Amino acid sequence: MKKLILLLVALNSQWLLAQSSELDKKVEKFLQDHRHEWHDLNVPFVDGQTLHDIIVKNHYTTALEIGTSTGHSTIWLAWAMSKTGGKVITVEVNKRRHEQAIKNLTEAGLISYVDARLGNAHEIVKQLPGPFDFVFSDADKDWYQQYFIDVKPKLKKAACYTAHNVADGNVPDSYLEFVKADKDFETTIDRQSRAGIMISYKK
Repeated sequence: MKKLILLLVALNSQWLLAQSSELDKKVEKFLQDHRHEWHDLNVPFVDGQTLHDIIVKNHYTTALEIGTSTGHSTIWLAWAMSKTGGKVITVEVNKRRHEQAIKNLTEAGLISYVDARLGNAHEIVKQLPGPFDFVFSDADKDWYQQYFIDVKPKLKKAACYTAHNVADGNVPDSYLEFVKADKDFETTIDRQSRAGIMISYKK
């Protein structure tokens, strides 16, 4: 009986690896095929890769994205979640972008790892119970500080809060100073792209 159980476990592991490999190929192809098409408030390719790697490295499983656009960053987050067994809630206020994001996520094979919500993030973010271990903020920049305030109590220990466009002048300096001054976080800025990502780990 013990040998049979071990055999079943081994077969199941092989099946999961095969499934994961096929999904990886599908996502990689989708990202490469559409690499130069993400112009509608989406993140650069390198920033998507950075967000993905943070999630996988830290085994995060409960993510929140504020600002879906048409889903480029969401694909990177969901792809990471497919590897950690997690899911990402993403919020978009524009119906056209929301619907295009769902179409893109479906084509990439990642829709099952996403809870895509259409509505005003100002209200939705407040209502979400959490907890979250990863957050990506990329919506209205003048509301960044309020998003941070609303989400902070819902963050797990060692969670990561990221914010986009912090190096290109689009985000108010007051937000950058506010987060950097928060002693509950260790904050750095990734400058691989011109936009920049503020990366804050909760202590």
